Order: sequence, then structure tokens, then C-alpha cells
Amino acid sequence: MQTLLRMLYPPRCLICGGLVESDFGLCAGCWRETPFLSGLACATCGAPLPGESEREEHCDACLASPPLWRAGCATLAYRDNGRTLVLMLKRGDRHDIAAAAGPWMAARARPLAGPETLVVPVPLHLRRHLRRRFNQSALLARGLAEALGLDWCPDALLRIRHTPVLEGRGREERFRTLADAIVANPKRAELLKGRPVLLVDDVLTTGATFYEATAACRAADTGAVCVCALARTVKDT
Repeated sequence: MQTLLRMLYPPRCLICGGLVESDFGLCAGCWRETPFLSGLACATCGAPLPGESEREEHCDACLASPPLWRAGCATLAYRDNGRTLVLMLKRGDRHDIAAAAGPWMAARARPLAGPETLVVPVPLHLRRHLRRRFNQSALLARGLAEALGLDWCPDALLRIRHTPVLEGRGREERFRTLADAIVANPKRAELLKGRPVLLVDDVLTTGATFYEATAACRAADTGAVCVCALARTVKDT
């Protein structure tokens, strides 16, 4: 039966639709054009850094204004095929992209997680969740948790205030817009208390969303908070 299904529905590249060897993969051409982040990166926000180092390094932005979370990483640069994959997942109902992204993100996030770590997605407001019908960050969190063999909780955090789309807004406006918009779910208080948390979102830009989610975790008396994004914006070099 599986052979018949493979003949009828052969695996296709996530981006271009060309034939590939396994499900949830990229063809050679799309893989080469997808900006996976590798090499030296800021230990707290995942921003690529020049050179090499055997110790933790931090970008100028994190040195000037350290984030609330302990450490962070990202898998893709939010440009070219990296942006395409995020938008296909977020706006195109392409849940298969989250299945592929889980192992990709796990490869970067593994040093940030321990056996007791709880994987938690950044929440959507109910109004946006109903309109979109799913939370892309929850899909990514599930895939990441499965790849790392960790527990996850899709509703550990709640977005209690509807906020406008943040794309195109500056850093200060993003932080103002999101202030006090995210809280810990009181029904998950015992699950969160004292437990290390790995927050998951689709894109890291200024860090405003992760900041508010981390603040909510800290208010719930969790353990250390780390963050992981599928993609992050990067400066042109």
C-alpha cells in the first residue's frame, strides 16, 4: 500500500514542487537557495556574527539591551526562500512546512533544552486564531518538541489583547503595541511553575513578542526561558 501511495503521490519539494527523495524535504536547488543560518551567532538572539569563537558571543544590540530570556537561536534568515517558507506556512495553510521545520529548528535549539524543558508557542489572540484557524507557532512548537523528545503545551500562554499586524513597524512601536498583551494561562500554572521553558515563534525581528512572552513566563515563576524562531531578520552585509 505504501509503495502504491508513493507511486500515486510521490514526495515533492516544499517550495517548487519538484520530485524529492523523502517527504517534507527540499530539492537540491531550493536547498542551496534557502538561507539556513550556520556558524557563529549571538547567544541570546541568534543573529549571525562574523568570524569564529570558542566561547559565547553577543551582538551589539543584546550587549546594549540584554533580552529577558537566557539564550536564543534561529534556523533561517528571513529573506528569499526563508521568507517564502514562513509565509507559505503562515498564510498558505502549508502545515507540512512545520513538519519539516521541526528537525531543522531542533538542530539549532538542542543546546538550549534539557530533559525537563517545556516547549511553548507564542500565542495568537482568539480573534486572529479563529480567522486563520491555526497558530503557526504552535505547529512549529509541536514539531520541535517531537524532534527533541520534549513535552509541549499549546496553551501555556494567552494573548489577552488583540494587536495589529506588526510587520513594517519600528522597534519602539512594536514594544508599545505588545505591552502586557501576553499572560500565562492560569490553568497551566502548576505545569509552568519552576520548569525551564523554550519559547517558539515563526519570526524574530526586534524581539518584542519574545520579550512579552518571556515576561509572562517569569511572572508565572517558570525556570530559565530560552527562545527559538524558525527565521529571523538579519542585517544586510
